[in-house]
Amino acid sequence: MTTTLESGWFESGWLPDLLYRDGRFVSNVAIFADRQGRITRFSESPEDLRAARRLPGRAMLPGLINVHSHSFQRAIRGRTEHRTSASHDTFWTWREAMYHTASMLSPEDIYDVARIAFLEMLASGITTVGEFHYLHHQPDGTPYEERNLLSAQVLRAACSTGLRIALLRTAYVRAGWRSEPNPGQARFLTPSAEQFIADTEALRASVARSQDFAGSAWVGIAPHSIRAVPLPYLLETVRYAREHSLPVHMHVAEQPAEIEACQSEYGLRPIELLEQHGILDPFFTGVHAIHITAGEIAALAAARAHICACGTTERNLGDGIGPAQDWFAAGVATCFGADSNVQINLLEDARQLEYHLRLKLLERAVLAPGTDRESLAQRLFTSATETGAHSLGAPGGTLAPGRPADFFTVALDDLSLAGADAQSLLTHIVFSGERTAIREVYMGGKPVIEDGRHPLQAEIVERFRAVERRLWGAL
Repeated sequence: MTTTLESGWFESGWLPDLLYRDGRFVSNVAIFADRQGRITRFSESPEDLRAARRLPGRAMLPGLINVHSHSFQRAIRGRTEHRTSASHDTFWTWREAMYHTASMLSPEDIYDVARIAFLEMLASGITTVGEFHYLHHQPDGTPYEERNLLSAQVLRAACSTGLRIALLRTAYVRAGWRSEPNPGQARFLTPSAEQFIADTEALRASVARSQDFAGSAWVGIAPHSIRAVPLPYLLETVRYAREHSLPVHMHVAEQPAEIEACQSEYGLRPIELLEQHGILDPFFTGVHAIHITAGEIAALAAARAHICACGTTERNLGDGIGPAQDWFAAGVATCFGADSNVQINLLEDARQLEYHLRLKLLERAVLAPGTDRESLAQRLFTSATETGAHSLGAPGGTLAPGRPADFFTVALDDLSLAGADAQSLLTHIVFSGERTAIREVYMGGKPVIEDGRHPLQAEIVERFRAVERRLWGAL
């Protein structure tokens, strides 16, 4: 419901049965936002409760923040779950299949594949994505006349669906130290740091000019990895990012082979190298960070850097289990990403961070805080919201005055949540909630998912099916 105040400006208000605020669910509290979609206030006054739009049978929570995504990889979901001719299948054999598909996607395909990935994110309660984007050129490596054409397609896709996006423009230079060029990477490569920075600056200017992206899209940089970006190039791009206060994201220590190559080239492990050159800071996020030492964890904590765990992808690719118990013990800010989008459910990634450790350590509640002031579910949910927002420099992540009204609701009568009360509801949502429970998603105070469905869903699905038919045959 929208009301006009005496001052002449408008507010929209909502009254769910339960509202997640300051780490707990409260009842009989309405939330209000202005015409720009910013939260203005909370109220318990009878007059405001009557004026707000009732959301009966619903609990409201801040939107989830998906820190790490490669949206184009949604096109290969279900297409790599078999044994290849290799003696054993690993991340490295999967990567070749991914490269093959990446080379087949047209600019419009990239738009259509990104749209279905982003739609699925919204339907799972995600309101902001960090898109780690490294498809820049034509399949043979020739730049498009508009050098940022493919970035623009991804941004268009986010705008079309209503998802907030940090476009993390990815620097990719080589196949690896002393490695032969890989033709499958031709679309990714920008040989000079100067050109990468010029292209990034042009994209930032384009986003700033566009009314379509006002407040909903911004740009960061993502040196792909130590193996793909040599040190001088890395230092130059990070220097540029710092001059403009841009988030810096980077794959680190996902695979043992990556660490071995870094030690051979530089005599240091990846995070040791980043620490030595002053790259770790609060704007830095290391994606995966699975195979790291106690000293490297301490370095990340001292720099107030982030780790983004991508549990669904990590287990799908056989990457390994990160020592998350040590990350949390050291105070490293931890967030989550859907990564390859083999499955898009950030709450699943959150619960699996804990469950993987249970399997490894043969104990339960491994990541539970040491005090009664915060529950295990609160800790994981904060990682999926507030910490993720900080990693991306995003405006959301919490329901508070001045923040955007980005939220999702769950149906309290959903089978996966049945029996929960206000005290246990968050634990039910984090550890047992299914996507069927998520019914509405609002971005900046405007509905993008209503009763579990997006208004463009039929069109988005059909266009994606057409892409899949062309890539893989009849459906």
